[in-house]
Amino acid sequence: MTVKKRKLRERKLDTIIQTARSYTGTPYKWGGVNRSGMDCSGLLFVSFKSADINIPRVSRDQAKTGKKVKFRKLEKGDVVFFAMGKRRRRITHAGLVTEVRGKNDVRFIHASSSVGVVEANIYTDYYTKKFRKARRYF
Repeated sequence: MTVKKRKLRERKLDTIIQTARSYTGTPYKWGGVNRSGMDCSGLLFVSFKSADINIPRVSRDQAKTGKKVKFRKLEKGDVVFFAMGKRRRRITHAGLVTEVRGKNDVRFIHASSSVGVVEANIYTDYYTKKFRKARRYF
């Protein structure tokens, strides 16, 4: 990747993450895509759109696009997908990796149904057990 392309990618990633973080504290609302309420896939949809990147609106469709990424290879800007319901394989939740602080400290932002838009460490028993896949869109 050329220096110019790398800088453009970094700018877009910064825009996406800044947009997602600007929604921190927004309450969860199924189907929501604004400051009065946001769901997980809506947060990703709006955040990527801020950098002129169009992704599907629904998490199960978002999980079908982009390049596959292994759990241990997560980077800033990757999208992570989870099966939160009773069906262990069905994608029902998504988040955006915001920073990699260390081997067992990877932060991601998501719209939690219980607390709204928040950042968390993916390396907790709760999230690692429910993790299903990750994708890189650019």
